[in-house]
Amino acid sequence: MSSTSPYAAFATLLASSGYSVSPAELHGLLVGRGCAGLGFEADGWLEDARELLGSEPQDNVRQALLGLQAMVKEELTSEEFSMVLLLPGDDAPLAERASALGQWCQGFLSGFGLAPREQALSAEAMEVLQDLAAIAQVQSALDESEDGESDYMEVMEYVRLAPLLLMFVGRDAPAAKPSLH
Repeated sequence: MSSTSPYAAFATLLASSGYSVSPAELHGLLVGRGCAGLGFEADGWLEDARELLGSEPQDNVRQALLGLQAMVKEELTSEEFSMVLLLPGDDAPLAERASALGQWCQGFLSGFGLAPREQALSAEAMEVLQDLAAIAQVQSALDESEDGESDYMEVMEYVRLAPLLLMFVGRDAPAAKPSLH
């Protein structure tokens, strides 16, 4: 009794429409845009998604992208702030999940980098971005073992919290900031 995960359904939709982009990378791009302050206007998101996809999205993909945008907007603007990463399910091989996590980070960094900066980011925000860049590069370093699984879960939880950290430590904060450690 296996139900299709949201990631698998989106991956199937993209592949059947001729796109080779990972749903994780698209989701990361969208979350990165939101955390950078680019807002949630459909036109801006669809333009950035079109650029990543390499062509104008077909109607079914366009609708899925708008649905994804509505979900992320809710996650980033609700008071509970509960981010769900669009990644393969726990039943997928660890290498596939780790690769998708790296793609998510790559998309996030691309999306976050789209916003012009008037001020330098805080040291904490720069550290989070550097961590995400490192995670994006280490896509297949985990081995199929209990330790590999544990490492993946730890890294995924950090990545899940990264948007929260960036939304709060990257802003114009007062000189005295509480420590994250």
